[in-house]
Amino acid sequence: MASMRDIKSRINATKKTSQITKAMHMVSASKLKKAERSIKSYRPLMYQLNMMLDTLLNSDRELSHPMLVNRETEVTCYILVSSDRGLAGPYNANVFKKFQADIEERHESNDEFIVAPIGHKALSFAKRYGYKTLFDETVHVRDDIQFIDFKATTERFMRDYLRGTIDKIVVYYNEFVNTLTQVVRDRQLLPIDQEAIVVPSEEEHNEQILFTYEPYPQAIVDQLMPMFVENMLYGYILDAKASEHAARMTAMKSATDNAKDLIKSLQLHYNRARQAAITIELTDIIGGANAVN
Repeated sequence: MASMRDIKSRINATKKTSQITKAMHMVSASKLKKAERSIKSYRPLMYQLNMMLDTLLNSDRELSHPMLVNRETEVTCYILVSSDRGLAGPYNANVFKKFQADIEERHESNDEFIVAPIGHKALSFAKRYGYKTLFDETVHVRDDIQFIDFKATTERFMRDYLRGTIDKIVVYYNEFVNTLTQVVRDRQLLPIDQEAIVVPSEEEHNEQILFTYEPYPQAIVDQLMPMFVENMLYGYILDAKASEHAARMTAMKSATDNAKDLIKSLQLHYNRARQAAITIELTDIIGGANAVN
Protein backbone atom coordinates (compact mmCIF):
# COMPACT_ATOMS: atom_id res chain seq x y z
CA MET A 1 0.00 0.00 0.00
CA ALA A 2 1.24 3.51 -0.81
CA SER A 3 2.29 5.73 2.07
CA MET A 4 -0.07 8.35 3.48
CA ARG A 5 2.16 11.12 2.13
CA ASP A 6 2.00 9.72 -1.42
CA ILE A 7 -1.79 9.32 -1.26
CA LYS A 8 -2.24 12.85 0.10
CA SER A 9 -0.01 14.21 -2.66
CA ARG A 10 -2.14 12.43 -5.32
CA ILE A 11 -5.33 13.79 -3.75
CA ASN A 12 -4.02 17.37 -3.89
CA ALA A 13 -2.82 16.96 -7.50
CA THR A 14 -6.17 15.49 -8.57
CA LYS A 15 -8.05 18.34 -6.88
CA LYS A 16 -5.99 20.89 -8.82
CA THR A 17 -6.64 19.00 -12.06
CA SER A 18 -10.35 18.94 -11.26
CA GLN A 19 -10.36 22.71 -10.78
CA ILE A 20 -8.67 23.19 -14.18
CA THR A 21 -11.05 20.88 -16.04
CA LYS A 22 -14.06 22.51 -14.36
CA ALA A 23 -12.85 25.95 -15.46
CA MET A 24 -12.29 24.68 -19.03
CA HIS A 25 -15.81 23.21 -19.02
CA MET A 26 -17.29 26.59 -18.09
CA VAL A 27 -15.21 28.40 -20.71
CA SER A 28 -16.24 25.93 -23.43
CA ALA A 29 -19.91 26.29 -22.42
CA SER A 30 -19.65 30.05 -22.84
CA LYS A 31 -17.91 29.73 -26.22
CA LEU A 32 -20.51 27.19 -27.37
CA LYS A 33 -23.30 29.71 -26.79
CA LYS A 34 -21.49 32.26 -28.95
CA ALA A 35 -20.87 29.66 -31.66
CA GLU A 36 -24.55 28.68 -31.69
CA ARG A 37 -25.54 32.33 -32.06
CA SER A 38 -23.12 32.67 -34.98
CA ILE A 39 -24.66 29.67 -36.75
CA LYS A 40 -28.23 30.86 -36.21
CA SER A 41 -27.44 34.36 -37.47
CA TYR A 42 -25.56 32.98 -40.50
CA ARG A 43 -28.19 30.51 -41.73
CA PRO A 44 -30.69 33.15 -43.05
CA LEU A 45 -27.98 34.58 -45.31
CA MET A 46 -27.09 31.14 -46.60
CA TYR A 47 -30.74 30.28 -47.17
CA GLN A 48 -31.39 33.44 -49.20
CA LEU A 49 -28.32 32.78 -51.31
CA ASN A 50 -29.52 29.20 -51.92
CA MET A 51 -32.97 30.42 -52.90
CA MET A 52 -31.63 33.03 -55.33
CA LEU A 53 -29.32 30.51 -56.98
CA ASP A 54 -32.02 27.86 -57.25
CA THR A 55 -34.52 30.32 -58.73
CA LEU A 56 -31.95 31.59 -61.20
CA LEU A 57 -30.87 28.14 -62.43
CA ASN A 58 -34.46 26.94 -62.77
CA SER A 59 -35.46 30.05 -64.72
CA ASP A 60 -33.08 29.24 -67.57
CA ARG A 61 -31.73 25.73 -68.14
CA GLU A 62 -29.08 27.03 -70.53
CA LEU A 63 -27.25 28.88 -67.76
CA SER A 64 -23.93 27.22 -66.97
CA HIS A 65 -20.76 27.66 -64.97
CA PRO A 66 -17.51 25.64 -64.69
CA MET A 67 -18.27 24.98 -61.00
CA LEU A 68 -21.48 23.16 -61.98
CA VAL A 69 -19.90 20.83 -64.55
CA ASN A 70 -18.92 17.30 -63.49
CA ARG A 71 -15.71 16.10 -65.11
CA GLU A 72 -13.49 13.05 -64.95
CA THR A 73 -11.87 12.93 -61.54
CA GLU A 74 -8.11 12.47 -61.59
CA VAL A 75 -7.14 14.34 -58.40
CA THR A 76 -9.50 14.79 -55.46
CA CYS A 77 -8.88 17.40 -52.79
CA TYR A 78 -10.07 16.54 -49.27
CA ILE A 79 -10.52 19.41 -46.85
CA LEU A 80 -10.18 18.22 -43.25
CA VAL A 81 -11.62 20.67 -40.71
CA SER A 82 -10.10 20.11 -37.27
CA SER A 83 -9.17 22.10 -34.18
CA ASP A 84 -5.94 23.87 -33.30
CA ARG A 85 -5.89 22.44 -29.78
CA GLY A 86 -6.65 19.08 -28.20
CA LEU A 87 -8.61 18.10 -25.09
CA ALA A 88 -11.77 17.82 -27.19
CA GLY A 89 -12.50 14.12 -26.79
CA PRO A 90 -12.97 12.22 -30.08
CA TYR A 91 -13.69 15.41 -32.06
CA ASN A 92 -10.62 15.22 -34.32
CA ALA A 93 -10.18 11.45 -34.23
CA ASN A 94 -13.68 10.83 -35.65
CA VAL A 95 -12.96 13.03 -38.69
CA PHE A 96 -9.61 11.37 -39.36
CA LYS A 97 -11.06 7.87 -38.90
CA LYS A 98 -13.87 8.45 -41.41
CA PHE A 99 -11.47 10.08 -43.88
CA GLN A 100 -9.05 7.15 -43.76
CA ALA A 101 -11.86 4.63 -44.16
CA ASP A 102 -13.15 6.47 -47.24
CA ILE A 103 -9.79 6.86 -49.00
CA GLU A 104 -9.05 3.16 -48.50
CA GLU A 105 -12.31 2.39 -50.25
CA ARG A 106 -12.10 5.01 -53.03
CA HIS A 107 -8.40 5.24 -53.92
CA GLU A 108 -5.74 2.73 -54.80
CA SER A 109 -2.79 5.07 -54.12
CA ASN A 110 -2.08 8.36 -52.35
CA ASP A 111 -1.28 10.00 -55.69
CA GLU A 112 -4.98 10.17 -56.52
CA PHE A 113 -5.78 12.73 -53.84
CA ILE A 114 -4.43 15.69 -51.93
CA VAL A 115 -5.26 16.88 -48.42
CA ALA A 116 -6.09 20.48 -47.51
CA PRO A 117 -5.87 20.63 -43.69
CA ILE A 118 -7.70 23.36 -41.80
CA GLY A 119 -6.56 23.45 -38.19
CA HIS A 120 -3.24 22.46 -36.62
CA LYS A 121 -4.42 18.95 -35.72
CA ALA A 122 -5.35 18.18 -39.33
CA LEU A 123 -1.95 19.37 -40.59
CA SER A 124 -0.15 17.22 -37.99
CA PHE A 125 -2.29 14.24 -38.99
CA ALA A 126 -1.53 14.67 -42.71
CA LYS A 127 2.22 14.97 -42.09
CA ARG A 128 2.22 11.99 -39.73
CA TYR A 129 0.72 9.70 -42.39
CA GLY A 130 2.70 11.19 -45.25
CA TYR A 131 -0.25 12.55 -47.25
CA LYS A 132 0.41 15.17 -49.89
CA THR A 133 -0.91 18.53 -48.65
CA LEU A 134 -2.14 21.54 -50.58
CA PHE A 135 -0.26 23.92 -48.27
CA ASP A 136 2.36 23.38 -45.57
CA GLU A 137 1.39 26.21 -43.23
CA THR A 138 -1.35 25.85 -40.64
CA VAL A 139 -4.69 27.46 -41.39
CA HIS A 140 -5.71 28.39 -37.87
CA VAL A 141 -9.29 28.04 -36.65
CA ARG A 142 -9.56 30.58 -33.86
CA ASP A 143 -12.48 30.65 -31.44
CA ASP A 144 -13.89 33.95 -32.74
CA ILE A 145 -13.65 32.93 -36.40
CA GLN A 146 -14.55 35.45 -39.06
CA PHE A 147 -15.39 35.11 -42.74
CA ILE A 148 -12.24 37.00 -43.73
CA ASP A 149 -10.05 34.34 -42.04
CA PHE A 150 -10.78 31.77 -44.77
CA LYS A 151 -11.43 33.95 -47.81
CA ALA A 152 -7.88 33.57 -49.17
CA THR A 153 -7.97 29.82 -48.52
CA THR A 154 -11.30 29.40 -50.31
CA GLU A 155 -10.05 31.45 -53.26
CA ARG A 156 -7.07 29.09 -53.48
CA PHE A 157 -9.41 26.08 -53.66
CA MET A 158 -11.54 27.65 -56.39
CA ARG A 159 -8.52 28.81 -58.38
CA ASP A 160 -6.93 25.36 -58.39
CA TYR A 161 -10.26 23.79 -59.36
CA LEU A 162 -10.85 26.17 -62.27
CA ARG A 163 -7.27 25.64 -63.48
CA GLY A 164 -7.82 21.88 -63.49
CA THR A 165 -5.18 21.12 -60.86
CA ILE A 166 -7.86 19.39 -58.82
CA ASP A 167 -11.09 17.94 -60.18
CA LYS A 168 -13.18 17.47 -57.06
CA ILE A 169 -13.29 18.94 -53.54
CA VAL A 170 -14.82 17.16 -50.55
CA VAL A 171 -15.06 18.60 -47.04
CA TYR A 172 -14.88 16.49 -43.87
CA TYR A 173 -16.16 18.17 -40.73
CA ASN A 174 -18.23 17.65 -37.59
CA GLU A 175 -21.84 18.74 -37.93
CA PHE A 176 -23.30 20.19 -34.74
CA VAL A 177 -26.54 18.44 -33.75
CA ASN A 178 -26.68 19.25 -30.06
CA THR A 179 -24.38 19.51 -27.07
CA LEU A 180 -23.95 15.75 -26.77
CA THR A 181 -24.07 14.79 -30.45
CA GLN A 182 -21.73 15.74 -33.29
CA VAL A 183 -21.83 13.79 -36.56
CA VAL A 184 -18.96 13.58 -39.06
CA ARG A 185 -20.10 14.63 -42.53
CA ASP A 186 -18.43 14.56 -45.93
CA ARG A 187 -19.85 17.18 -48.29
CA GLN A 188 -18.92 17.78 -51.90
CA LEU A 189 -17.91 21.40 -52.30
CA LEU A 190 -16.91 21.37 -55.99
CA PRO A 191 -18.31 20.73 -58.48
CA ILE A 192 -21.47 22.10 -56.93
CA ASP A 193 -24.16 19.49 -56.54
CA GLN A 194 -27.41 21.18 -57.57
CA GLU A 195 -29.31 18.77 -55.32
CA ALA A 196 -27.49 20.32 -52.36
CA ILE A 197 -28.99 23.71 -53.18
CA VAL A 198 -32.01 24.29 -50.98
CA VAL A 199 -35.23 24.34 -52.98
CA PRO A 200 -37.85 26.73 -51.56
CA SER A 201 -41.02 25.12 -50.26
CA GLU A 202 -44.36 25.35 -52.06
CA GLU A 203 -45.53 28.07 -49.68
CA GLU A 204 -42.53 30.19 -50.56
CA HIS A 205 -43.09 29.52 -54.25
CA ASN A 206 -46.68 30.67 -53.82
CA GLU A 207 -45.38 34.02 -52.65
CA GLN A 208 -44.33 34.59 -56.27
CA ILE A 209 -41.15 36.49 -55.56
CA LEU A 210 -40.02 38.26 -58.71
CA PHE A 211 -36.33 38.84 -59.40
CA THR A 212 -34.91 41.44 -61.74
CA TYR A 213 -31.49 40.45 -63.06
CA GLU A 214 -29.01 43.18 -63.93
CA PRO A 215 -27.15 43.18 -66.21
CA TYR A 216 -28.19 39.62 -67.32
CA PRO A 217 -28.69 36.18 -65.70
CA GLN A 218 -25.34 34.65 -66.77
CA ALA A 219 -23.43 37.53 -65.15
CA ILE A 220 -25.37 36.95 -61.93
CA VAL A 221 -24.50 33.24 -62.01
CA ASP A 222 -20.83 34.05 -62.52
CA GLN A 223 -21.01 36.32 -59.48
CA LEU A 224 -23.07 34.01 -57.26
CA MET A 225 -21.08 30.81 -57.76
CA PRO A 226 -17.88 31.92 -55.95
CA MET A 227 -20.02 33.47 -53.21
CA PHE A 228 -21.93 30.22 -52.82
CA VAL A 229 -18.74 28.16 -52.46
CA GLU A 230 -17.20 30.62 -49.99
CA ASN A 231 -20.32 30.69 -47.86
CA MET A 232 -20.76 26.91 -47.96
CA LEU A 233 -17.24 26.32 -46.65
CA TYR A 234 -17.59 29.04 -44.02
CA GLY A 235 -20.86 27.46 -42.87
CA TYR A 236 -19.14 24.08 -42.50
CA ILE A 237 -16.37 25.68 -40.43
CA LEU A 238 -18.91 27.43 -38.18
CA ASP A 239 -20.62 24.08 -37.65
CA ALA A 240 -17.28 22.45 -36.87
CA LYS A 241 -16.33 25.17 -34.38
CA ALA A 242 -19.60 24.72 -32.47
CA SER A 243 -18.99 20.96 -32.47
CA GLU A 244 -15.48 21.51 -31.13
CA HIS A 245 -16.70 23.58 -28.18
CA ALA A 246 -19.44 21.02 -27.46
CA ALA A 247 -16.99 18.12 -27.61
CA ARG A 248 -14.49 19.91 -25.37
CA MET A 249 -17.22 20.86 -22.90
CA THR A 250 -18.37 17.23 -22.71
CA ALA A 251 -14.80 15.96 -22.38
CA MET A 252 -13.99 18.40 -19.58
CA LYS A 253 -17.23 17.52 -17.77
CA SER A 254 -16.30 13.83 -17.93
CA ALA A 255 -12.75 14.61 -16.77
CA THR A 256 -14.09 16.60 -13.80
CA ASP A 257 -16.47 13.81 -12.82
CA ASN A 258 -13.70 11.21 -13.12
CA ALA A 259 -11.41 13.37 -10.98
CA LYS A 260 -14.06 13.60 -8.27
CA ASP A 261 -14.51 9.81 -8.31
CA LEU A 262 -10.74 9.35 -8.09
CA ILE A 263 -10.53 11.75 -5.16
CA LYS A 264 -13.20 9.75 -3.31
CA SER A 265 -11.31 6.52 -3.96
CA LEU A 266 -7.99 8.03 -2.87
CA GLN A 267 -9.59 9.51 0.23
CA LEU A 268 -10.85 6.05 1.16
CA HIS A 269 -7.34 4.60 0.74
CA TYR A 270 -5.93 7.48 2.77
CA ASN A 271 -8.38 6.84 5.61
CA ARG A 272 -7.53 3.14 5.61
CA ALA A 273 -3.81 3.88 5.68
CA ARG A 274 -4.33 6.42 8.48
CA GLN A 275 -6.40 3.93 10.49
CA ALA A 276 -3.74 1.25 9.99
CA ALA A 277 -1.04 3.66 11.22
CA ILE A 278 -3.11 4.54 14.30
CA THR A 279 -3.70 0.84 15.02
CA ILE A 280 0.03 0.13 14.79
CA GLU A 281 0.83 3.02 17.17
CA LEU A 282 -1.76 1.83 19.69
CA THR A 283 -0.42 -1.70 19.49
CA ASP A 284 3.10 -0.45 20.18
CA ILE A 285 1.92 1.64 23.15
CA ILE A 286 -0.06 -1.22 24.67
CA GLY A 287 2.81 -3.64 24.08
CA GLY A 288 5.28 -1.26 25.73
CA ALA A 289 2.98 -0.74 28.74
CA ASN A 290 2.58 -4.49 29.18
CA ALA A 291 6.34 -4.95 29.00
CA VAL A 292 6.87 -2.36 31.76
CA ASN A 293 4.31 -4.00 34.00
